[in-house]
Amino acid sequence: MIHVLAVPCRVCMVLVLASLAVLAGCSSTELPTLPTTGNYGTQTTDPSKYNYIIGPGDSVQIFVWRNPEVSQSVTVRPDGKITTPLVEDLQASGRTPTQLARDIEKVLETYIRQPIVTVIMGGFGGPYSEQIRVVGEAAKPQSIPYREKMSLLDVMILVGGLTQFADGNEAKIVRVVEGQQQQYRVRIDDLLKDGDITANVDMLPGDILIVPESWL
Repeated sequence: MIHVLAVPCRVCMVLVLASLAVLAGCSSTELPTLPTTGNYGTQTTDPSKYNYIIGPGDSVQIFVWRNPEVSQSVTVRPDGKITTPLVEDLQASGRTPTQLARDIEKVLETYIRQPIVTVIMGGFGGPYSEQIRVVGEAAKPQSIPYREKMSLLDVMILVGGLTQFADGNEAKIVRVVEGQQQQYRVRIDDLLKDGDITANVDMLPGDILIVPESWL
């Protein structure tokens, strides 16, 4: 015969409350808040000086002055490289359009005297490291290509706001600052529900926005 040990309901309740207390203690750790839009503080990147970085899947048009036979539109391969006439397996991902143009000129110097190259962007996406990723209780979690001076409100509009289960004021941004990963608390509920514009902050390339689920 198998004997089942019955645990009093009061004991179960104590265990549940103890578990919730531990979780509450973990979630109550204060994170630094980000400066409001326009105040960049100690951030290492100024959104107004952002330069677009080419990523896999981007479309680039390469124009070589007076040399139409080597001018061509190409798509950056998944490995981040491109191949055009006279230019084989050149790294494009992680470069700005201007940097890529100078790289192509160096390769073409072997075949063309003083080549002048212009790179024109067609499609935009950028590398994942430059995109803003939204996870958790957003209505439409996704990766978003960064745009100059993009704010938290802009990101919320793109992801369709929050779910009914979200704890927006406990959301956080994970950001790399001077090679170190930092976390910052943001107040999405105050921004969306109360219209508190002081809760709007600048987003930067590579930010990860994490929206937790409410416990209540």
